[in-house]
Amino acid sequence: MKLIHHPLLAATPGTRQELVSLHFGQPGAGPKVTIQASLHADEVPGMLVAQHLRRRLEALEAAGQLRGEVVLVPAANPIGLHQWLLRDQQGRFELASGQNFNRHYADLTDTVAAAVQGRLGADAAANVQTVRAALRAAVAALPASGALESLRKTLYGLAIDADIVLDLHCDGEAVMHFYTTPDGWPQAEPLARCMGAQAVLLATSSGDEPFDEACSMVWTRLAERVGPAHPLPPACTAVTIELRGEGDVSHALAAQDAAAIEHFLQLRGVIAGTPAELPPLRCEATPLAGSMPIHAPQGGVLVFLREPGDRVKKGEPIVELIDPFSGEVTVLVSPVDGLLYARERRRFAVAGMPLAKVAGREALRQGLLLSA
Repeated sequence: MKLIHHPLLAATPGTRQELVSLHFGQPGAGPKVTIQASLHADEVPGMLVAQHLRRRLEALEAAGQLRGEVVLVPAANPIGLHQWLLRDQQGRFELASGQNFNRHYADLTDTVAAAVQGRLGADAAANVQTVRAALRAAVAALPASGALESLRKTLYGLAIDADIVLDLHCDGEAVMHFYTTPDGWPQAEPLARCMGAQAVLLATSSGDEPFDEACSMVWTRLAERVGPAHPLPPACTAVTIELRGEGDVSHALAAQDAAAIEHFLQLRGVIAGTPAELPPLRCEATPLAGSMPIHAPQGGVLVFLREPGDRVKKGEPIVELIDPFSGEVTVLVSPVDGLLYARERRRFAVAGMPLAKVAGREALRQGLLLSA
Protein backbone atom coordinates (compact mmCIF):
# COMPACT_ATOMS: atom_id res chain seq x y z
CA MET A 1 0.00 0.00 0.00
CA LYS A 2 1.22 3.44 -0.91
CA LEU A 3 0.08 6.42 1.14
CA ILE A 4 0.06 9.84 -0.54
CA HIS A 5 -0.41 13.22 1.15
CA HIS A 6 -2.01 15.88 -1.06
CA PRO A 7 -1.53 19.39 0.39
CA LEU A 8 -4.51 21.68 -0.16
CA LEU A 9 -4.19 25.36 -0.92
CA ALA A 10 -3.98 27.11 2.44
CA ALA A 11 -6.79 29.55 3.17
CA THR A 12 -4.54 31.75 5.31
CA PRO A 13 -0.83 31.95 6.15
CA GLY A 14 0.22 29.67 8.96
CA THR A 15 -2.45 27.02 8.29
CA ARG A 16 -2.22 23.70 6.47
CA GLN A 17 -4.66 21.01 5.40
CA GLU A 18 -4.12 17.89 3.34
CA LEU A 19 -6.02 15.05 1.76
CA VAL A 20 -4.72 11.50 2.22
CA SER A 21 -5.17 8.74 -0.36
CA LEU A 22 -4.23 5.06 -0.02
CA HIS A 23 -3.18 3.20 -3.18
CA PHE A 24 -3.37 -0.58 -3.49
CA GLY A 25 -2.35 -2.83 -6.36
CA GLN A 26 -0.52 -1.96 -9.54
CA PRO A 27 -1.62 0.97 -11.75
CA GLY A 28 -2.35 -0.23 -15.27
CA ALA A 29 -2.50 -3.91 -14.33
CA GLY A 30 -6.29 -3.99 -14.52
CA PRO A 31 -9.34 -1.88 -13.76
CA LYS A 32 -8.92 1.22 -11.62
CA VAL A 33 -11.30 1.81 -8.72
CA THR A 34 -11.60 4.96 -6.63
CA ILE A 35 -13.56 4.79 -3.37
CA GLN A 36 -13.97 7.91 -1.26
CA ALA A 37 -15.70 8.34 2.08
CA SER A 38 -17.50 11.23 3.75
CA LEU A 39 -17.24 14.01 1.19
CA HIS A 40 -19.93 15.43 3.44
CA ALA A 41 -17.66 15.31 6.46
CA ASP A 42 -20.44 14.86 9.03
CA GLU A 43 -21.61 11.65 7.33
CA VAL A 44 -19.50 9.22 9.33
CA PRO A 45 -20.54 5.68 8.22
CA GLY A 46 -18.36 5.84 5.10
CA MET A 47 -15.24 6.56 7.12
CA LEU A 48 -15.73 3.36 9.14
CA VAL A 49 -16.44 1.33 5.99
CA ALA A 50 -13.19 2.73 4.57
CA GLN A 51 -11.29 1.45 7.61
CA HIS A 52 -12.66 -2.04 7.09
CA LEU A 53 -11.88 -1.83 3.38
CA ARG A 54 -8.34 -0.72 4.18
CA ARG A 55 -7.67 -3.87 6.20
CA ARG A 56 -9.22 -6.08 3.53
CA LEU A 57 -7.25 -4.44 0.73
CA GLU A 58 -3.99 -4.69 2.67
CA ALA A 59 -4.54 -8.42 3.09
CA LEU A 60 -5.53 -8.91 -0.55
CA GLU A 61 -2.50 -6.97 -1.76
CA ALA A 62 -0.17 -8.98 0.48
CA ALA A 63 -1.67 -12.20 -0.90
CA GLY A 64 -1.22 -11.06 -4.50
CA GLN A 65 -4.99 -11.07 -5.09
CA LEU A 66 -5.39 -7.59 -6.57
CA ARG A 67 -5.74 -7.53 -10.37
CA GLY A 68 -6.02 -3.78 -10.70
CA GLU A 69 -5.59 -0.57 -8.77
CA VAL A 70 -7.75 0.59 -5.87
CA VAL A 71 -7.50 4.18 -4.62
CA LEU A 72 -9.11 4.61 -1.21
CA VAL A 73 -9.74 8.07 0.22
CA PRO A 74 -10.69 7.32 3.83
CA ALA A 75 -11.83 10.87 4.70
CA ALA A 76 -12.49 12.92 1.59
CA ASN A 77 -13.09 16.29 3.24
CA PRO A 78 -10.46 17.61 5.68
CA ILE A 79 -11.99 21.08 5.37
CA GLY A 80 -15.38 19.89 6.64
CA LEU A 81 -13.80 17.74 9.34
CA HIS A 82 -12.39 20.95 10.84
CA GLN A 83 -15.63 22.98 10.68
CA TRP A 84 -17.24 22.94 14.11
CA LEU A 85 -19.64 25.54 15.43
CA LEU A 86 -21.13 25.43 18.94
CA ARG A 87 -20.40 21.71 19.33
CA ASP A 88 -22.00 20.84 15.98
CA GLN A 89 -20.03 19.78 12.92
CA GLN A 90 -20.70 21.68 9.69
CA GLY A 91 -19.55 19.09 7.16
CA ARG A 92 -21.96 19.57 4.27
CA PHE A 93 -21.24 23.17 3.27
CA GLU A 94 -18.00 25.14 3.24
CA LEU A 95 -18.47 27.94 5.74
CA ALA A 96 -16.44 30.43 3.70
CA SER A 97 -18.57 30.17 0.55
CA GLY A 98 -21.75 28.36 1.61
CA GLN A 99 -21.18 25.84 -1.20
CA ASN A 100 -22.05 22.18 -0.89
CA PHE A 101 -18.88 20.08 -0.89
CA ASN A 102 -20.56 17.63 -3.31
CA ARG A 103 -21.54 20.09 -6.01
CA HIS A 104 -19.95 22.20 -8.78
CA TYR A 105 -17.40 19.74 -10.15
CA ALA A 106 -16.24 20.96 -13.54
CA ASP A 107 -17.94 19.62 -16.68
CA LEU A 108 -14.93 18.65 -18.79
CA THR A 109 -16.87 17.77 -21.94
CA ASP A 110 -15.92 20.78 -24.05
CA THR A 111 -12.24 20.69 -23.03
CA VAL A 112 -11.84 16.98 -23.70
CA ALA A 113 -13.85 17.05 -26.94
CA ALA A 114 -11.47 19.68 -28.28
CA ALA A 115 -8.42 17.74 -27.09
CA VAL A 116 -9.43 14.45 -28.78
CA GLN A 117 -10.80 15.94 -31.99
CA GLY A 118 -9.36 13.99 -34.93
CA ARG A 119 -7.69 11.44 -32.63
CA LEU A 120 -10.51 8.91 -32.20
CA GLY A 121 -11.08 5.94 -34.48
CA ALA A 122 -13.14 2.78 -34.76
CA ASP A 123 -11.40 0.99 -31.84
CA ALA A 124 -13.49 1.59 -28.71
CA ALA A 125 -10.76 0.45 -26.30
CA ALA A 126 -8.20 2.76 -27.90
CA ASN A 127 -10.70 5.61 -27.78
CA VAL A 128 -11.21 5.07 -24.05
CA GLN A 129 -7.47 5.34 -23.40
CA THR A 130 -7.23 8.51 -25.50
CA VAL A 131 -10.11 10.11 -23.64
CA ARG A 132 -8.72 9.11 -20.24
CA ALA A 133 -5.42 10.78 -21.02
CA ALA A 134 -7.30 13.92 -22.05
CA LEU A 135 -9.38 13.81 -18.88
CA ARG A 136 -6.27 13.63 -16.70
CA ALA A 137 -4.79 16.61 -18.52
CA ALA A 138 -8.04 18.58 -18.23
CA VAL A 139 -8.24 18.06 -14.46
CA ALA A 140 -4.57 18.97 -14.05
CA ALA A 141 -5.26 22.26 -15.85
CA LEU A 142 -8.23 23.25 -13.65
CA PRO A 143 -7.69 26.44 -11.62
CA ALA A 144 -7.68 26.27 -7.84
CA SER A 145 -7.91 29.69 -6.23
CA GLY A 146 -9.03 28.54 -2.79
CA ALA A 147 -9.11 25.60 -0.40
CA LEU A 148 -12.45 24.27 -1.69
CA GLU A 149 -11.38 24.38 -5.35
CA SER A 150 -8.11 22.74 -4.35
CA LEU A 151 -10.01 19.90 -2.65
CA ARG A 152 -12.32 19.41 -5.63
CA LYS A 153 -9.40 19.34 -8.05
CA THR A 154 -7.50 16.80 -5.95
CA LEU A 155 -10.47 14.45 -5.54
CA TYR A 156 -11.35 14.79 -9.23
CA GLY A 157 -7.78 13.92 -10.22
CA LEU A 158 -7.86 10.73 -8.16
CA ALA A 159 -11.08 9.52 -9.81
CA ILE A 160 -11.41 10.95 -13.31
CA ASP A 161 -9.68 8.05 -15.09
CA ALA A 162 -11.21 5.27 -12.96
CA ASP A 163 -13.37 2.44 -14.27
CA ILE A 164 -15.37 2.44 -11.03
CA VAL A 165 -16.03 5.36 -8.66
CA LEU A 166 -17.84 4.74 -5.37
CA ASP A 167 -18.73 7.83 -3.32
CA LEU A 168 -19.77 6.82 0.22
CA HIS A 169 -22.38 9.02 1.88
CA CYS A 170 -25.37 8.62 4.20
CA ASP A 171 -28.70 10.34 4.87
CA GLY A 172 -30.32 11.47 8.13
CA GLU A 173 -32.24 8.26 8.86
CA ALA A 174 -32.51 5.95 5.88
CA VAL A 175 -32.28 2.56 4.28
CA MET A 176 -29.38 1.70 1.98
CA HIS A 177 -29.92 3.51 -1.32
CA PHE A 178 -27.97 4.49 -4.45
CA TYR A 179 -27.79 7.38 -6.90
CA THR A 180 -26.44 6.69 -10.38
CA THR A 181 -27.19 7.35 -14.05
CA PRO A 182 -29.29 5.33 -16.50
CA ASP A 183 -26.12 4.49 -18.45
CA GLY A 184 -24.40 3.41 -15.26
CA TRP A 185 -27.22 1.29 -13.87
CA PRO A 186 -26.50 -1.96 -15.81
CA GLN A 187 -22.94 -2.00 -14.43
CA ALA A 188 -24.04 -0.89 -10.96
CA GLU A 189 -26.89 -3.40 -10.64
CA PRO A 190 -24.63 -6.17 -9.25
CA LEU A 191 -23.38 -3.71 -6.62
CA ALA A 192 -26.97 -2.99 -5.60
CA ARG A 193 -27.46 -6.75 -5.17
CA CYS A 194 -24.26 -7.15 -3.14
CA MET A 195 -25.09 -4.25 -0.81
CA GLY A 196 -28.81 -4.88 -0.49
CA ALA A 197 -29.89 -1.48 -1.79
CA GLN A 198 -33.58 -0.83 -1.13
CA ALA A 199 -33.85 2.14 -3.50
CA VAL A 200 -31.91 3.11 -6.64
CA LEU A 201 -32.50 6.58 -8.07
CA LEU A 202 -31.49 7.35 -11.65
CA ALA A 203 -30.84 10.70 -13.35
CA THR A 204 -28.73 11.86 -16.27
CA SER A 205 -28.45 15.27 -14.63
CA SER A 206 -29.54 15.86 -11.05
CA GLY A 207 -28.23 19.44 -11.15
CA ASP A 208 -25.11 21.32 -10.04
CA GLU A 209 -22.64 18.58 -11.11
CA PRO A 210 -22.21 16.32 -8.07
CA PHE A 211 -19.02 14.29 -7.91
CA ASP A 212 -20.34 10.97 -9.23
CA GLU A 213 -22.10 12.51 -12.24
CA ALA A 214 -19.07 14.63 -13.11
CA CYS A 215 -16.99 11.44 -13.31
CA SER A 216 -19.47 9.39 -15.34
CA MET A 217 -21.62 11.73 -17.43
CA VAL A 218 -18.64 13.16 -19.31
CA TRP A 219 -18.48 9.80 -21.13
CA THR A 220 -22.12 9.96 -22.18
CA ARG A 221 -21.79 13.57 -23.31
CA LEU A 222 -18.61 12.87 -25.26
CA ALA A 223 -20.16 9.82 -26.95
CA GLU A 224 -23.01 12.02 -28.17
CA ARG A 225 -20.48 14.54 -29.51
CA VAL A 226 -18.23 12.12 -31.40
CA GLY A 227 -21.00 9.92 -32.81
CA PRO A 228 -21.20 6.20 -33.61
CA ALA A 229 -18.28 6.32 -36.07
CA HIS A 230 -16.01 6.76 -33.04
CA PRO A 231 -17.40 4.29 -30.47
CA LEU A 232 -17.03 5.40 -26.87
CA PRO A 233 -18.62 3.23 -24.16
CA PRO A 234 -19.69 4.55 -20.73
CA ALA A 235 -16.25 3.72 -19.31
CA CYS A 236 -16.84 4.93 -15.74
CA THR A 237 -19.39 3.33 -13.42
CA ALA A 238 -19.95 5.97 -10.74
CA VAL A 239 -22.35 5.48 -7.83
CA THR A 240 -23.23 7.52 -4.78
CA ILE A 241 -23.87 4.97 -2.04
CA GLU A 242 -26.00 6.20 0.84
CA LEU A 243 -24.98 3.99 3.77
CA ARG A 244 -28.30 4.21 5.62
CA GLY A 245 -28.45 6.95 8.31
CA GLU A 246 -26.03 9.15 10.21
CA GLY A 247 -26.32 7.03 13.34
CA ASP A 248 -25.70 3.71 11.58
CA VAL A 249 -22.06 3.53 12.59
CA SER A 250 -21.09 0.05 13.82
CA HIS A 251 -18.39 -2.47 13.07
CA ALA A 252 -21.04 -5.03 12.13
CA LEU A 253 -22.58 -2.82 9.43
CA ALA A 254 -19.20 -1.52 8.20
CA ALA A 255 -17.80 -5.05 7.88
CA GLN A 256 -20.93 -6.11 6.01
CA ASP A 257 -20.67 -3.18 3.61
CA ALA A 258 -16.93 -3.65 3.04
CA ALA A 259 -17.48 -7.34 2.26
CA ALA A 260 -20.23 -6.40 -0.21
CA ILE A 261 -17.94 -3.93 -1.99
CA GLU A 262 -15.21 -6.58 -2.10
CA HIS A 263 -17.71 -9.02 -3.65
CA PHE A 264 -18.54 -6.48 -6.36
CA LEU A 265 -14.87 -5.78 -7.10
CA GLN A 266 -14.29 -9.50 -7.49
CA LEU A 267 -17.18 -9.63 -9.97
CA ARG A 268 -15.53 -6.82 -11.93
CA GLY A 269 -12.14 -8.57 -12.04
CA VAL A 270 -10.35 -6.21 -9.68
CA ILE A 271 -9.88 -8.99 -7.11
CA ALA A 272 -8.85 -12.52 -8.03
CA GLY A 273 -10.97 -15.56 -7.25
CA THR A 274 -14.41 -16.94 -8.00
CA PRO A 275 -17.11 -14.62 -6.70
CA ALA A 276 -19.98 -15.93 -4.63
CA GLU A 277 -23.45 -16.10 -6.11
CA LEU A 278 -25.19 -12.76 -6.30
CA PRO A 279 -28.08 -12.18 -3.89
CA PRO A 280 -31.44 -11.13 -5.35
CA LEU A 281 -32.12 -7.51 -6.23
CA ARG A 282 -34.20 -5.88 -3.50
CA CYS A 283 -35.67 -3.05 -5.55
CA GLU A 284 -36.30 -1.70 -9.00
CA ALA A 285 -34.50 1.40 -10.22
CA THR A 286 -36.73 4.47 -10.29
CA PRO A 287 -36.21 8.02 -11.60
CA LEU A 288 -34.67 10.53 -9.22
CA ALA A 289 -37.31 12.91 -10.60
CA GLY A 290 -39.83 10.57 -8.99
CA SER A 291 -38.32 11.00 -5.53
CA MET A 292 -40.84 13.25 -3.81
CA PRO A 293 -39.83 15.28 -0.74
CA ILE A 294 -42.17 16.15 2.10
CA HIS A 295 -41.53 19.66 3.46
CA ALA A 296 -42.60 21.30 6.70
CA PRO A 297 -45.17 24.07 6.02
CA GLN A 298 -44.32 25.56 9.42
CA GLY A 299 -42.12 24.82 12.40
CA GLY A 300 -42.92 22.35 15.14
CA VAL A 301 -42.25 19.05 16.86
CA LEU A 302 -41.84 16.09 14.50
CA VAL A 303 -43.49 12.76 15.23
CA PHE A 304 -42.91 10.26 12.42
CA LEU A 305 -45.66 7.73 11.81
CA ARG A 306 -43.78 5.52 9.34
CA GLU A 307 -40.25 4.10 9.25
CA PRO A 308 -37.58 4.18 6.52
CA GLY A 309 -38.09 1.15 4.33
CA ASP A 310 -41.89 1.23 4.60
CA ARG A 311 -44.01 1.05 1.47
CA VAL A 312 -46.55 3.85 1.55
CA LYS A 313 -49.56 4.94 -0.46
CA LYS A 314 -50.39 8.39 -1.79
CA GLY A 315 -52.24 10.31 0.92
CA GLU A 316 -51.02 8.05 3.72
CA PRO A 317 -49.96 9.94 6.89
CA ILE A 318 -46.16 10.06 7.27
CA VAL A 319 -45.45 12.61 9.99
CA GLU A 320 -47.22 14.85 12.49
CA LEU A 321 -46.02 18.42 12.95
CA ILE A 322 -47.08 19.81 16.33
CA ASP A 323 -47.10 23.49 17.29
CA PRO A 324 -45.88 23.48 20.92
CA PHE A 325 -47.69 26.75 21.71
CA SER A 326 -51.11 26.27 20.14
CA GLY A 327 -51.16 22.47 20.29
CA GLU A 328 -52.27 22.36 16.64
CA VAL A 329 -51.33 19.12 14.88
CA THR A 330 -50.64 19.13 11.14
CA VAL A 331 -50.52 15.71 9.48
CA LEU A 332 -48.31 15.49 6.41
CA VAL A 333 -48.98 12.70 3.91
CA SER A 334 -47.09 10.88 1.20
CA PRO A 335 -47.38 12.65 -2.17
CA VAL A 336 -47.08 9.37 -4.13
CA ASP A 337 -47.16 5.60 -3.84
CA GLY A 338 -43.61 4.42 -3.18
CA LEU A 339 -40.87 3.66 -0.70
CA LEU A 340 -40.17 5.93 2.26
CA TYR A 341 -36.40 5.65 1.99
CA ALA A 342 -35.11 8.58 4.06
CA ARG A 343 -36.27 11.00 6.74
CA GLU A 344 -34.95 13.83 8.91
CA ARG A 345 -32.93 12.81 11.99
CA ARG A 346 -33.90 15.84 14.06
CA ARG A 347 -37.25 16.06 15.81
CA PHE A 348 -37.97 19.76 15.57
CA ALA A 349 -38.59 21.40 12.21
CA VAL A 350 -38.42 24.91 10.85
CA ALA A 351 -40.64 26.08 8.02
CA GLY A 352 -39.49 24.74 4.66
CA MET A 353 -37.31 21.96 6.08
CA PRO A 354 -37.32 18.72 4.05
CA LEU A 355 -38.64 16.00 6.37
CA ALA A 356 -38.80 12.81 4.33
CA LYS A 357 -38.36 11.39 0.83
CA VAL A 358 -40.56 8.88 -0.98
CA ALA A 359 -39.29 7.12 -4.11
CA GLY A 360 -42.09 6.85 -6.65
CA ARG A 361 -42.07 5.30 -10.11
CA GLU A 362 -43.20 8.33 -12.12
CA ALA A 363 -40.91 11.28 -12.92
CA LEU A 364 -42.79 14.29 -11.55
CA ARG A 365 -40.07 16.86 -10.81
CA GLN A 366 -37.77 19.00 -12.93
CA GLY A 367 -34.76 21.20 -12.28
CA LEU A 368 -32.48 20.58 -9.30
CA LEU A 369 -33.32 17.08 -8.08
CA LEU A 370 -30.99 16.73 -5.10
CA SER A 371 -31.42 18.37 -1.71
CA ALA A 372 -29.28 21.44 -1.04
